[in-house]
Amino acid sequence: QVQLVESGGGLVQAGGSLSLSCAASGRAFVNYGVAWFRQGLEKERELIAAINWSGDSTYYVDSVKGRFTISRDNAEKTVDLQMNNVKSEDTAVYYCAATSLEGVVGRIPDDYDYWGQGAQVTVSS
Repeated sequence: QVQLVESGGGLVQAGGSLSLSCAASGRAFVNYGVAWFRQGLEKERELIAAINWSGDSTYYVDSVKGRFTISRDNAEKTVDLQMNNVKSEDTAVYYCAATSLEGVVGRIPDDYDYWGQGAQVTVSS
């Protein structure tokens, strides 16, 4: 069993930076891949970044590549999302999620077993 709690959301100006953190509980966390999803108003939930259990494999959707960085600390049981040069289209509720499946490419929401409650990120222009 893994429980996830996001923190760090808020209001940020376009071009600025924001960091989200996902704190996990449960000893099995080290065995799980983790992803950040986001869901904008009236939009489908979208996977934007993923990292495997060891942290040596990552994936980013094109819209955030070069601006966002996902990282994890298994000792601290955290997965962070550093968001730089944010844009208005980054406004969404951000969720972290954990999967027991290997690989970071091609994942869909149904692949993920555990979800956090979500954190609102609002980018002002």
